[in-house]
Amino acid sequence: MYPYLRYTKAIIDAVVANKKGKSLNFTQVSEVMIRCSLTDIDPMIEMNNGRVLTVYDIGRTDFIIRTGLGKQLFKHRWGMVVAGSTIQYRKRIRLFDKVTIKTQLVGIDERWLYLDHSMWVKGKPCSSVLLRTGVTEGGKVIETARVLEALGQTEWNKPTEPWIQAWIEGDKEHRWPPMG
Repeated sequence: MYPYLRYTKAIIDAVVANKKGKSLNFTQVSEVMIRCSLTDIDPMIEMNNGRVLTVYDIGRTDFIIRTGLGKQLFKHRWGMVVAGSTIQYRKRIRLFDKVTIKTQLVGIDERWLYLDHSMWVKGKPCSSVLLRTGVTEGGKVIETARVLEALGQTEWNKPTEPWIQAWIEGDKEHRWPPMG
């Protein structure tokens, strides 16, 4: 089941943080704390790999709200889509572990915003996911120039690092399963 209560709390916390002057700009890292709960675990009593991606939604939402992007999404009736991801797991997250989710913008091109999420327990990285995300209007991804203009950051630029660029290029070669 989707963690609606935890997600709602994250939205409220991000809105309150903005009101208290704790907003972020696109160069800053968002940090959200959660605790691994009974609804997060698998039979090995650790956070399920599918739940990891779901919990990253909480970090992404905090980042979106605190950078002001959420306000623009609402104002322009835009949406946000994840169009690609790659994840790495390094350390297990056990039941009741206190987890810090870090989110940062690591690249931008003419169409996509690239976000890096990571989960940390006791100062050690547990997993990391790189996401290709886009802002949508009417079901279609819009140019990032429009998004930056809405945010008043038309001069802002964040070229992708070489490892991200390699992932982008490699993804273009992705072979889709044959139909039939």
